[in-house]
Amino acid sequence: MNNYETVFILTPVLSEAQTKEAVDKFKGILTAEGAEIVNEELWGLRKLAYPIQKKSTGFYVLLEFKAKPETVATLELQYRRDERVIRFLTFRQDKDFAEYADKRRSKKGTKQQEA
Repeated sequence: MNNYETVFILTPVLSEAQTKEAVDKFKGILTAEGAEIVNEELWGLRKLAYPIQKKSTGFYVLLEFKAKPETVATLELQYRRDERVIRFLTFRQDKDFAEYADKRRSKKGTKQQEA
């Protein structure tokens, strides 16, 4: 199994419940395909660098997971079919980046425990 990271942008017109439902849908697709979700970050509503589909903001979500390559194809097919997703990017983490991501997550966890 490889380490992957995917970031997708949801349309900003969704309510909080609809956004959560969309994120849960994609997490469900991953777990149904046998993937292990390592990290999930909801970055919230952010300004886009350029307008996409006449929208200037979007709700960003990051998922890190371990899966087989076929799982990524299934996930991206679902991204394309879902009209709530305006952009997505999935890539395989190499060994060095996976180590960096682990360190970043541990630092983030330490900061949250201190607060």
